[in-house]
Amino acid sequence: MKVGERGQVTIPKEIRDKFGIAPDSEVVFQVIDGSIILKKISKTLDLAKWKGHCRESFDELGYSTVDEFIEDIRGR
Repeated sequence: MKVGERGQVTIPKEIRDKFGIAPDSEVVFQVIDGSIILKKISKTLDLAKWKGHCRESFDELGYSTVDEFIEDIRGR
């Protein structure tokens, strides 16, 4: 495999498929012990946008906190 004029390389399809690398996937290059390592960056789930969405449901069920609900369903 050759590096193109602008420093680009193509990741072989079997590797892209195996590691779920698709268009717009983010990757990072690292140098470890003299080798160049390419790692896919896992997308993080932005849970902050969901904060408070269950408040009404918990209120209707009679729970004031998520911890209280979890303790109840665990039978504690």
